[in-house]
Amino acid sequence: MGWIKSLFGSRQDYEPLQDGAERDDGSNSSHDEDIPGEEMEAAAFSWLEYGIFLLLGIAMLWAWNMFLAAASYFENRFRTSQWILNHFQAAEISVSTITNLVSMIVLTELQKGASYPKRISTSLLINTAVFGMLSLSTLVHAPAGVYFGFLLIAIFFASFSTGLIQNGLFSFASGFGRSEYTQAIMTGQGVAGVLPPLAQIVSVLAVPPKQSDDADSADVSPTSALIYFLTATLISMVSLLAFFYLLRRHPHHKNMPSAAKTTVDGASERDLLADNGRITTSSQTESGHGERPSVPLRILFRKLPFLSAAVFVCFAVTMVFPVFTASIRSVSGVDAAIFVPVAFLVWNLGDLLGRLSTLWKRISLMHYPFALFCLAMARLLFIPLYFLCNIKGKGAVLSSDFFYLVMVQFFFGLTNGYLGSECMMGAGDWVAPEEREAAGGFMGLMLVGGLTVGSLLSFLLGDV
Repeated sequence: MGWIKSLFGSRQDYEPLQDGAERDDGSNSSHDEDIPGEEMEAAAFSWLEYGIFLLLGIAMLWAWNMFLAAASYFENRFRTSQWILNHFQAAEISVSTITNLVSMIVLTELQKGASYPKRISTSLLINTAVFGMLSLSTLVHAPAGVYFGFLLIAIFFASFSTGLIQNGLFSFASGFGRSEYTQAIMTGQGVAGVLPPLAQIVSVLAVPPKQSDDADSADVSPTSALIYFLTATLISMVSLLAFFYLLRRHPHHKNMPSAAKTTVDGASERDLLADNGRITTSSQTESGHGERPSVPLRILFRKLPFLSAAVFVCFAVTMVFPVFTASIRSVSGVDAAIFVPVAFLVWNLGDLLGRLSTLWKRISLMHYPFALFCLAMARLLFIPLYFLCNIKGKGAVLSSDFFYLVMVQFFFGLTNGYLGSECMMGAGDWVAPEEREAAGGFMGLMLVGGLTVGSLLSFLLGDV
């Protein structure tokens, strides 16, 4: 990675803050005494806490992946209505991405006075309730239209829950000053992507071919869906208990006010008062509770221009892969019921490996944001590579499953995991310590924005 670092090293027009010592005004004074109740130095690394953040990362995306894993079950429930059968997946994506984005924007606006731990715990409670209801729904027979409405309501609340935990968890982890914990969240998301397609492959292989058209086959049976939904419920409950344990280890994080309010219109509410060379906030002066200063979005974007743009572009481009993966067929005659989930599994394995690779500091580009942005833009080159494959069985320019699965799917997933994690991990190094939580929420907003834009643009590829 040395040649990349040397190539982009001269592009830096701002420098990462070292141990919270440098400020925008060039002050090198320590802030340990200025903001009561906040650890200004990075917390000591703990593998136990890393594991908890990993579990919370799994819980963050497990809900959505369970909806994907249960797609065949939903098709069976909607088989009596052709319109719902044709449009329920598009409806799922639309409701999910729009709800997630709007909730992230609102939550970013409502930073002042909010509690990140409460947002995380509320999210896990909502997930537990939603998937508990979905579990019960597998035991109830209802008309397709009624169940479709119920499903969209469930997806709405699950997506709102995802917005809560995305906003809260990235911000909460940033407050520890350990980029490894943000990496743990991203790795957990990768794990949540690997397990559902793996379970789907096992369920398909476990069903004899003669039963593949039965309503009770493995991937459409109520029992299979019940297991999916109960698993999601259990993971949410276990994650909630683990999070409560984490709060007991760090009680100062439990009652600590959220990072300062981030205003969408850019109106600055930051009121810094100089006192003998030290920086304090007006709220500290008035109340003494150490409430963090407000950080407008325009300030965060000014400090994180390439990192925020890179994570937005990265995930926007990534959203083309579900469209191609669902439509590309094997050139070797492998059954689509096996080949498609294998392709999803390969992509997610690459994504997981990319997230794990960021633990190797020698290949890190966190301090080279412009390089990360350029690599994110370069991922657009994967789109024409997909067109070389066997889309909808119409034939492939390069007739090779190895080319599709390894050179395209695996490396597309690998670059997504690496770039996404590097961007999210690096954000805390470019802002002041008291701005880390706000920066974590802002980066989460950009990530969700990229997913939403990419999901909407992916509909343009529906007829390929």
